[in-house]
Amino acid sequence: MKKLISHIPVSVSYFFVLLFCYAAISKMLDFENFQVQIGQSPLLSAYAGFISYAVIILEIVIVILLIFPRSNLFGLYASTALMSAFTIYIFLILNYSEFVPCSCGGILEKMGWTEHFIFNILCVIMGGLSVFITERAGHMTNLKTSLILGMSNILSCILVIVLFFKSEHVIKQENNFTRRFLMHPILKIKSMDLDSHSFYFAGAKNEELYLANRNLPQNILAVDSLLNKVKNTKIDLELSKYPFKKIEIKVKNNDYYIYDGNVPIILKGKLGDAQNKIISLNDAFFSQLEIIDSTQIAIRTLSSETKNLTLGTIFINNSGKNQVKLHSDLLEKQLDGIFDSDGYLSSDPKTQTVSYIYSYRNQFLVMNHSMQISHRLRTIDTTKTAQIKVSPMSNGKFKMSQPALKVNGHAIVYRGLLFNPAQLRGKHESSNRWKESKVIDIYNTASQEYIGSMYIDNIKNNSMSDFRVTDEYLYAIVGNQLVQYRITQPLKKHFKNGEAENRVSE
Repeated sequence: MKKLISHIPVSVSYFFVLLFCYAAISKMLDFENFQVQIGQSPLLSAYAGFISYAVIILEIVIVILLIFPRSNLFGLYASTALMSAFTIYIFLILNYSEFVPCSCGGILEKMGWTEHFIFNILCVIMGGLSVFITERAGHMTNLKTSLILGMSNILSCILVIVLFFKSEHVIKQENNFTRRFLMHPILKIKSMDLDSHSFYFAGAKNEELYLANRNLPQNILAVDSLLNKVKNTKIDLELSKYPFKKIEIKVKNNDYYIYDGNVPIILKGKLGDAQNKIISLNDAFFSQLEIIDSTQIAIRTLSSETKNLTLGTIFINNSGKNQVKLHSDLLEKQLDGIFDSDGYLSSDPKTQTVSYIYSYRNQFLVMNHSMQISHRLRTIDTTKTAQIKVSPMSNGKFKMSQPALKVNGHAIVYRGLLFNPAQLRGKHESSNRWKESKVIDIYNTASQEYIGSMYIDNIKNNSMSDFRVTDEYLYAIVGNQLVQYRITQPLKKHFKNGEAENRVSE
């Protein structure tokens, strides 16, 4: 029996050598994928670069220690401590993580997280037992062995716990451009063919979608939530009466709005009624528009005083005497006040908030319905200053003299979440996956946190051109396809109730 027990440390050493050799080699052979896996870990995302190298080096060092008789004992201590660290990591994944990622590949590819957890506990027990047997052979007391073994294992576990809390803070509050992809936040349900690639979302109401066509601005296409019932409504539009250049349509509640910022005019009509009327004429030129409510319209315009891009509000008065108020303190000039402030307006139909995201820097604004600033938040990209180059023209205007580094896309806000189609690939992300899909980063505007990201896959080499979020679904236009995705609980749980809903609940 004693002879059999004496062989346990040798057998366990061989086992750890094989385990760590295989693990280190498999990670090195597919290092990019290993970094991506660490980058998507819900616990260690912020330190994926350091940890991906450290784990491989540590496994190789432990193998070397185990091979040589003089250092074998240190190798057993280190093996046990490392397996303890892996065990506490899985425990945190299963009990404290916001989501449980896919299990790792390699030798444990077929195991789930619970099986991993049990396997690691057995490894810790085998390693600890081998240490006790070896130390007893060297006349070390069990108490001293227990203290050393316990201290090394506890320290390794504490290190993982500290990394977990620090990583959570970095990812959500001080992100260093590491994306965390949510686990199945949306599930593809179905799709339908559109006649052309020129459709965009005009709005949504009670899970009914409204699409407009840039080539046929007189039409509004209504699609039900099952993507079955399609109704095409024509609207009266005198294209020859005004010098329209780029007509757009927005739907809000039971109304549709027609506008073209090049012409200072806004028309309004009831859904289903082709007739419409002018509600704003010569009040202001604008380059973007968002409907806050029936009496307030947010615009982006060029200030005649500062010559900078400025956000403003048109107050609609039934008497015909509208008012325009500019909010010159909202957009912050960095270089020229025009290109550097370029971005996208969006309004949240549920919370009555307005957002503006800059195209060329990592910042977006959140405002209340009165266009008063609530938050200035940063996206996870690290571009704080717009990387653009402008040259003055002889007429006093400026022109972009070289392509700018675009950071953010046409983001939208819904139920307190900002959905941003990102333009730049983050750290530890698969280049192939990036080429095959569009990435949407999601932020909680109330808690001022980055929640995570998700992919919208390309279809026939076409990437997503527009999208819309409702209570139950995310809809995307990809090429000439309208694609419906069901929003799952990992994303839906972050939705914020609207003001009206909050008042009812109170």
